[in-house]
Amino acid sequence: MNANDLEGQLETYLALRLTLGRRDARLRDLLQKFIRYVVARHHEGTVPARTAVDWACATSKQAGDSRRAYRLSAARGFLVYVRASFPETEVPEKGLLRKSPRRVPYLFSREQILLLLKAASNLGPAGSLRPHAIETMLGLMASTGIRVGEAIDLKIGDVKLDTDPPVLEIRDTKFHKSRLVPLHPTTAEKLRCYAAQRLQINSGRNPATFFVSGIRSRLCYWSLRYWFDRTTRDLGMHAAQDRRKPSLHGLRHHFAVERLTLWCQQGASVKDLAPTLSVYLGHVSPADSYWYLSSTPALLMTAGGAFQRYATSGGAS
Repeated sequence: MNANDLEGQLETYLALRLTLGRRDARLRDLLQKFIRYVVARHHEGTVPARTAVDWACATSKQAGDSRRAYRLSAARGFLVYVRASFPETEVPEKGLLRKSPRRVPYLFSREQILLLLKAASNLGPAGSLRPHAIETMLGLMASTGIRVGEAIDLKIGDVKLDTDPPVLEIRDTKFHKSRLVPLHPTTAEKLRCYAAQRLQINSGRNPATFFVSGIRSRLCYWSLRYWFDRTTRDLGMHAAQDRRKPSLHGLRHHFAVERLTLWCQQGASVKDLAPTLSVYLGHVSPADSYWYLSSTPALLMTAGGAFQRYATSGGAS
């Protein structure tokens, strides 16, 4: 097997993934680097499994365990495909490189979210749409769990406030799927108020995006992130040793934990509802949602009460 064979296999591999809905621009670049690494060491013949492991580990010193594990996983997936045409191809075993444990996200309290919303409402410049846009968007993220990129990308037509119930249409998101996100009546009302402010302040100009910055264009993620990081520091929100620092993504985590806690308090079957939460958050499977459901005092207390009722009833559902 030579370089041409590997290049041809890569093209058909990526074409197959594309038919399955995968968009692999970054994967293409990564596997092309892998092929160059292989060719530089083995001009002909079988690709040893050890080569894939060596390539995965041959990355910058700043890259952590998770990055090396991802590189090996990418090479392994490709080699599994290659082996169908070249049976002598060696495929590394799973789990050879471990991922770094994901640190628990910072969990905002309701009081902290209110402080963030107040800080956003006090933003300048005076008379601009910027404070209304950022305050409303943060509240929307905390109450629906949508990603920050999904909120920024919302178009006017994606915010359907006249349907029953009102919904957001999240288009072509992280996993290249679209979904509808139902809105609580109070959330929908806040969006209506913002829409009215948007129309009044932005009269004469009507950008396609729903959330608009002070210069009447879509919000900039990096400017928003810079403001958010600075504001959380100013408000004294600091990460514990084993948690991530406060971030916009933490609002999504807050929503997931609050929803799970409410289900427990209502006596609902969390096991049965977990797939619903996964779909709502836009995850591929419920397993992807578990990282968000970190233990909190309220959640542990609610879960403990549910278990006590279960044990008292003799395990009857």
